[in-house]
Amino acid sequence: MMHFSFSNNNKSQFPHQECPSGVVNEETFKHIYAQFFPHGDASMYAHYLFNAFDTTNNGSIKFKDFVMGLSILLRGTLREKLEWTFHLYDINRDGYINREEMTEIVRAIYDMMGKYTYPALKGDVPQQHVDA
Repeated sequence: MMHFSFSNNNKSQFPHQECPSGVVNEETFKHIYAQFFPHGDASMYAHYLFNAFDTTNNGSIKFKDFVMGLSILLRGTLREKLEWTFHLYDINRDGYINREEMTEIVRAIYDMMGKYTYPALKGDVPQQHVDA
């Protein structure tokens, strides 16, 4: 469900320099996303996000699909938000989130945060958080 009005005449698009066509591929998405997390490695989390936004599984995200995903996350019902997040965490798309998938997502989040977190991360914290 869309929680905003959208027309093909909207001037808003992905950053024009990186995506002049209004469509972004995974590498460009990773490059754009990495700019928000300069102290960490956002590549794996951006990969998972890209796959969640790429609803047609064609290796690209149209601006409209990106905005629809953001609309769900920002204005959707609790159920819509949970379904979108489940889709993000269900990496292998089997309808379940197993321990390995949860560990991969949590590890990607910690990698994205970088080593400048407070308190400093020690050992295999992502695995510990999944096991807790």
